[in-house]
Amino acid sequence: MQLSRDDLLKAYRDMRVIREFEERVHEEFAAGGIPGFVHLYAGEEASAVGFCMNLTDVDHIASTHRGHGHSLAKGCDVKGMMGEIFGRQNGLCAGKGGSMHIADLELGMMGANGIVGGGPPLICGAALTAKTLKTGGVAIAFVGDGGSNQGTTLESYNLAKVWNLPAIFVVEDNGYAEATASAWSVGGSQVKRAEAFGMPGYQVDGHDFFAVHEVAREVVDRARNGDGPSLVHVNLYRYYGHFEGDATTYRAAGESDKVRAERDCMDIFRRRVTEAALLDKKQLDAIDREVESLIDDSVAEAKAAPVPTAEQLLTDVYVSY
Repeated sequence: MQLSRDDLLKAYRDMRVIREFEERVHEEFAAGGIPGFVHLYAGEEASAVGFCMNLTDVDHIASTHRGHGHSLAKGCDVKGMMGEIFGRQNGLCAGKGGSMHIADLELGMMGANGIVGGGPPLICGAALTAKTLKTGGVAIAFVGDGGSNQGTTLESYNLAKVWNLPAIFVVEDNGYAEATASAWSVGGSQVKRAEAFGMPGYQVDGHDFFAVHEVAREVVDRARNGDGPSLVHVNLYRYYGHFEGDATTYRAAGESDKVRAERDCMDIFRRRVTEAALLDKKQLDAIDREVESLIDDSVAEAKAAPVPTAEQLLTDVYVSY
């Protein structure tokens, strides 16, 4: 499918927002301004944006502990995201969820999830709801390469196939299941695994936005048309460690820098659209400046916002009947 210039500008802006957001969170965490645990998505932007650009307001996604990119790609407010990571009242969850528990149900973002493999059962529920109510919606679970081996994930594959749910499972293989190389943790492509569960499987280069977008369009259309679930194995790379503070001693020296120089999804996108004269460098540079200003404002507002009070911490925690 040919993307319009507006589509291309949106794709670039969405990826740039994620990249600048994550780079700034990296800096602020190192400076001691962000509480809790943080897992960054920098380097994987083409996957989140490539899939979420094919979704609408009736669709749902569930994320992993590395959820900032998915949240932003689904449309979550940038300033609300930053406030949540800083643990402030202006956060999407009023500062009570933090990095690993960001959600916005009104946008179909069912939440980042600290439970490895916690997302697939959630999207089976969302997909069943869409099928039952005939909303036309689809549901996507983003799963890490380590989470792809969890029983919750495998049982969700089975459930989605048996019930013919409009569900999509996206395995983002970023090279390491925490500190274990995915060559050991995944054991090859997930395509054969998909076939074992009776659903189509795809493998795609996660550094290439256009390749991801095309596969995403196919599986989303398939699910929306009532043809059942699919599994997509996305090969990509995370630039930072498993978590902020990870010494990454399991990586070869200079490995991340080499990937950034040779296979960065942002650079590949810029090169493709400018060489094809679809967009020009000035348009892309203007987006860079606008996004940089947005992230600056988001950090400033987060730092100025109050933290939740003790009384507020107890709201929305327990259900009263």
